[in-house]
Amino acid sequence: MSTEPPAAPPSLLRRYLDIPLIWKMAVALVLGIVAGLAPGREPLGEIFLSLLQMLIFPLIITTLIVGVTSISPQRLGRIGGKIFLFYLITSAFSIAVGLALALAVSPGSGLSMPGEADEAAEVPSVVETLVGIVPANPFEALVEGNVLAVMFLALVFGLALTYMMNSDDERAQDLGMFLRKGTDAAAELVFRVVRGVLEYAPVGVFALIAVVLADTGAEAIGPLLQLTAVVYGAVILMIVVYAVMLLLFRAPVGSFFAAAKDPMVTAFVTRSSNGALPVSTAAAKRMGVREGVYGFSLPLGATINMDGTAIYVGAATVFVANVAGQSLTLGELATVVLVGVLASIGTAGVPGAGLIMLTMATQSVGLPMAPVALVAGIDALLDMARTMCNVTGDLVGTRIVASTEKGMLRTPGQEDEEDPERRRVSSPPAGTDPGDGDRGGLA
Repeated sequence: MSTEPPAAPPSLLRRYLDIPLIWKMAVALVLGIVAGLAPGREPLGEIFLSLLQMLIFPLIITTLIVGVTSISPQRLGRIGGKIFLFYLITSAFSIAVGLALALAVSPGSGLSMPGEADEAAEVPSVVETLVGIVPANPFEALVEGNVLAVMFLALVFGLALTYMMNSDDERAQDLGMFLRKGTDAAAELVFRVVRGVLEYAPVGVFALIAVVLADTGAEAIGPLLQLTAVVYGAVILMIVVYAVMLLLFRAPVGSFFAAAKDPMVTAFVTRSSNGALPVSTAAAKRMGVREGVYGFSLPLGATINMDGTAIYVGAATVFVANVAGQSLTLGELATVVLVGVLASIGTAGVPGAGLIMLTMATQSVGLPMAPVALVAGIDALLDMARTMCNVTGDLVGTRIVASTEKGMLRTPGQEDEEDPERRRVSSPPAGTDPGDGDRGGLA
């Protein structure tokens, strides 16, 4: 007979942490709708918005540098250049699709946040925005909240660090690797803070939704359903665009989606691009793509390719602007596209990446933060569609690039023989673990 004492039951905090975030957010949304306004609840929501803003620049600096240094100059050759360009172009196109469809439907029009309206920041002209990307004083850019300038700094330092890590000078290489480990550690620290903030998110969403619905009644439900319809409609449209692209490169659309359906469903259910990576790899093999392409393109796509999230950011930014009663100028729309594309390089794989990217986009064009809480209430529902789109885009890019490279496609079912490009591009980018899944499970 065992004399070991029975294990202690898990604490209340542990039980709360073990509940999936999607259920906590859903419960918070429902309770917020039911509860209505009560004294002392609004500060809880304001704290949530402040926490989101607090995370923007630590995330930009750490994750963007890590993302850039994941690709060495040697590996960024012909195949790497093609897939990188494909991801950037489709991300820009996706956010434009989200913006266009949202501008046509105009979700959030007529809805206003309770209380005094936030004073909109004065947005500079397009020329001033372009000049402001290169900051004369980096610390001033941080204090003023210049998102594009901080992104530019992170890109410059990330590229410089990449060349240090791949330098022929042993001293520079050692220092570069040391700095890369430090940046990795800083990014991991930020990820852990993000996870903590997301555990508080249900409380903030509950408080803010209660405040809004107590003032507007059921008026907010219709606009939120409109936003959901816009995001899902834009994702479906983007999948049609993928099919057209495959046809242009003479790839069989039917067999592609037959192989891609498993990672698409996995991404939809798990809401994790990295979590679906093993399934995506198996799908690429079934398509006949050699490891010399998919071994590089799929991990890279999980790091920088966020077509579905870009759609969400574009549509949700228009929603926030409509709720705030502000019209977005052509220059501001271009800024949203630029911020969305640059942010996708650094924030993929970060918990709540879509919500973080939306916060960056709204701040970059001077929109108030309060309407973001409404979007946060249905973020899990939108996350499923956008993650599926992200993974589909990774596979489309992989299949198209493979078709443009001699010897990179084989007959489906044939063993993946050794090819000359394999050693150069088959390993995933540094700091990426294909089987690790997204940190926190959100994409």
